[in-house]
Amino acid sequence: MCYHAFNGAFRHYVCVACRLAFKASTWPIRKRVCPGCRGQLVFAGYDFAAPRRRDAKAWSVVATVLAEGLIYDHRPGCGCSRLPSFRPRTKAQVRVRRRAAERLGLPLAVTLARRDAFTAETRDEQTLTPSATRDAT
Repeated sequence: MCYHAFNGAFRHYVCVACRLAFKASTWPIRKRVCPGCRGQLVFAGYDFAAPRRRDAKAWSVVATVLAEGLIYDHRPGCGCSRLPSFRPRTKAQVRVRRRAAERLGLPLAVTLARRDAFTAETRDEQTLTPSATRDAT
């Protein structure tokens, strides 16, 4: 079972336009609004570590990751059965993963979650070979 389910962990919400991050409890679930621009805050996960406000490059990476629907979650200390997730931290890592997505014909969200952009990392990404499907039946 996930560690976050029992410890009352705070969820991290982000306003990329204002470069602000907030922690909020899991109860009650309601619409979160940025106090600066009055825009809706985006859920960034339980394990999000906000970059400094003046670090525009790091915030552009955060914006790219969140725009693809990924969240910062499941580090090794989580305790759940999922593998720890990789998220890029620099613009160079994002560039490499964009090139990999174009060359391999994969969605950007898949390559952003990989430690090595050109190598499949999880069982979900690996395609089954015909011999493996025959053995499974």
